[in-house]
Amino acid sequence: MKRKLLILTFLLVSITIVAQNTEKQKVNEVLDAWHVAASNADFEAYFGNMTKDGVFLGTDAMENWQNDEFRTFSKPYFDKGKAWSFTAVQRNIYLDESGTFAWFDELLDTQMKICRGSGVLKKVNGQWKIAHYVLSIAVPNENVDELVQIKEKKDNQLLLELKKKQ
Repeated sequence: MKRKLLILTFLLVSITIVAQNTEKQKVNEVLDAWHVAASNADFEAYFGNMTKDGVFLGTDAMENWQNDEFRTFSKPYFDKGKAWSFTAVQRNIYLDESGTFAWFDELLDTQMKICRGSGVLKKVNGQWKIAHYVLSIAVPNENVDELVQIKEKKDNQLLLELKKKQ
């Protein structure tokens, strides 16, 4: 009896691992296709991989784009045939227990050099869709002081404005 229970447990664990790996691969494919769509300036494919209420946080402090705003902002770039080109060079994908949410982080090769992307996907009608994406420029620790000096004046002005709105 113990042996049958052990075999059954092993089979269930194996099936779960295979299912998770399959879902992670699907998430990976969606993210890759999303980046390729931007590189190819394929507006419909790009936004087709996002949820209707998707959010894109860009590298500028004020870039908190809700889907419709992001579409409006991005459309001229896509129309010119030149959006942006991001290629993942490293990616980690995680799944919730229900299999309906995934989150990830990735290092990207971009025109801004190494960037980090992170975000959340959710299943919509059985398909993985990007619900939230955060793009950050990766800054080596030894260059942080120099970067702070470059952005200090603008950041101080923005902080004053934001604190007034609180």
